Amino acid sequence: MKYISTRGDKTERHFCEILLEGLAPDGGLYLPVVYPKIDAATLAKWRGLAYHELAFEILSLYIDDIPPADLRALVAKTYTAEVFGTREIVPLRALEPGVYLEALSNGPTLAFKDMAMQLLGHLFEYELARRDQVLNILGATSGDTGSAAEYAMRGKKGVNVFMLSPKGRMSPFQQAQMFSLQDANIHNIAVEGVFDDCQDIVKAVSNDLAFKREHRIGTVNSINWARLLAQVVYYFAGYFQATKNDAEQVTFAVPSGNFGNICAGHVARMMGLPIRQLVLATNENNVLDEFFRTGTYRVRSSAETHETSSPSMDISKASNFERFVFDLLGRDAARTRELFKIEIDRRGAFTITPDEFARIKGYGFVSGTSTHADRLATIRDTDRRFGVVIDTHTADGLKVAREHLTAGVPTLVLETALPAKFAETIVAAIGREPDRPAAMRGIEQLPKRFEVMPADAARVKAFIAANT
Repeated sequence: MKYISTRGDKTERHFCEILLEGLAPDGGLYLPVVYPKIDAATLAKWRGLAYHELAFEILSLYIDDIPPADLRALVAKTYTAEVFGTREIVPLRALEPGVYLEALSNGPTLAFKDMAMQLLGHLFEYELARRDQVLNILGATSGDTGSAAEYAMRGKKGVNVFMLSPKGRMSPFQQAQMFSLQDANIHNIAVEGVFDDCQDIVKAVSNDLAFKREHRIGTVNSINWARLLAQVVYYFAGYFQATKNDAEQVTFAVPSGNFGNICAGHVARMMGLPIRQLVLATNENNVLDEFFRTGTYRVRSSAETHETSSPSMDISKASNFERFVFDLLGRDAARTRELFKIEIDRRGAFTITPDEFARIKGYGFVSGTSTHADRLATIRDTDRRFGVVIDTHTADGLKVAREHLTAGVPTLVLETALPAKFAETIVAAIGREPDRPAAMRGIEQLPKRFEVMPADAARVKAFIAANT
């Protein structure tokens, strides 16, 4: 299996080369040259596998430069009941008939990002040891990626983490999860701006190839293919739990900001998983919903980016979106580069042609938007009717999912975080604090360690150089 860039770099690379790279040298994102196709016999064989066994089967289709025995051991070490709380790893919980929550948030930081980040930590440590190298990870977070990365990488040999987050834009719990870590290899930078400013800095540093190579810069944002690949597994796991045979279809509803989570569903569908629809749910920052309704992708400025009660989705430039558009355009790298490099840089927007827009239906995507009032109502209703408390982002997913139900087709709403991370909004909705795991009680009172910086790539580069 080899990987190519969405923007036309023809160099085909192995998995372990792109594992440590992040963006391609031409600024594009990596995708496999071809998606492996899964037939009915393979689906039948995979049904009933333990999660770590299923993960090995899927990952081994994409990774051929790690010996199978080593990959199997890395995956088995990652996906355990001790780390994720249950034998199923991602258990389903039924709500109303035909609607389920798929629990992705039982890992160390209570968010779905743990599903991939825990594996990424083991992969990084393994590959760096093979190469006798170090890696300086640069990431941006709107709330959950940062803590998941830091908890996965803390103490890992050969790895330093530099995590950018928008100052004052995360929940107190999310902020405390990151800033309270005192490990020497963890560096938190609070950027005076919004998430998109943080993400722009990561891309600017990654595109400075001389600096990137000198300081061994890698990424853990979902621009890293390995992270997205690990997320593909739970689409298969959810499908097997929700169906009895491999002729059935399912729909997945996914709260989406940076498009990484739902892009993994797109990959699963391209592989042949019987997905009827991928329901994309946005909050008030509805850039992606606008695209799927109109064919226009318009990046918002920092001033236009709303601060909402589902803050991990307060994103107006979805970095993973380019992967889907590349496929939508028939893998036309020149056209993809024109849209994302020229049109976005020049006008901050692009509109695909009517013929290109018509192709979206063939990929199963539909979309919708949820507001603060919708979130409160959905959280309150879910608690009252089912005795289940959900977080704000999952509420966005559930609200939009109900707008796209199909009779006879199970809908799986991907739960993205535990409600404890967003207690203020939960209290506003149901009048009481959400439950909190014992290990996370009082986390907001712990000493904090972080640096405040302006949204300036040069300042971030200087900080990295001084701390490596």
